[in-house]
Amino acid sequence: MNISKKTVQVNGWPVHYEVVGEGEPLVLVHGLSESTRIWYKNLPVLAEHYRVYLIDLPGFGAMRKFHRHFNLAQSGAWLDGWMQAMGLEAIDLVGHSMGGYVSMALASMHPEKVKRLVLVDSIGIPFNLPVRRLVYPALKAIGRTIPSFWLCIGYDYLRAGPTMAFNASRQIVALDAASVISALRVPTLIIWGENDDLVPFALGRQLHERLAGARLCVLPGANHFCMYERPREFNQALLTFLRIAAKGPGVDAWG
Repeated sequence: MNISKKTVQVNGWPVHYEVVGEGEPLVLVHGLSESTRIWYKNLPVLAEHYRVYLIDLPGFGAMRKFHRHFNLAQSGAWLDGWMQAMGLEAIDLVGHSMGGYVSMALASMHPEKVKRLVLVDSIGIPFNLPVRRLVYPALKAIGRTIPSFWLCIGYDYLRAGPTMAFNASRQIVALDAASVISALRVPTLIIWGENDDLVPFALGRQLHERLAGARLCVLPGANHFCMYERPREFNQALLTFLRIAAKGPGVDAWG
């Protein structure tokens, strides 16, 4: 699998992204202290069906030098700017955790640009906790995955740095996504790890209840990083939804 690493200018500064595969565009957005590497286990299958784009958010991964540009409240507009620079008119969009909010923000502002939306263990429902109370659940979620993931997330955390991670975490706990969630009008699938220690499934249920018509897929035994822990099951759920939802409303994706 040949992943191309490229750069495009967005508002006068370079944005790094990766692309693989052919077909309709599918964009994957990572979460806090992650990078494009979080999706690598999913790419071999997804790239058989789509032209897959992976982007690093400002301050993370290959974009670590641009930490001053990270603003969660403006992240949807940032992603829209990247789409415009790329010449992408409409995409299928997948966001994990913090990347879920970034994806929701774009879809709420520009529903015509997001054909189908997939939220993976996404933030959006308030934690009602201080930042320091999230450290233990995050470490617990990481510890319950597999050793190869510890190296992946550890490397990405070191690239971003503790200051960047703390700054983003403060924005996450202060987030009020109610208006964004209520404005969503695109076909949506919510994928959640049954045993998510960081963003508990109880919050996933609340998100599902607030998104009229959204589908919910729970991956048994999976934690917060379900696309990495259960790539086969994750890919199957994702591709099934995208395929069936493309046929239009009224079609049951799980029937």
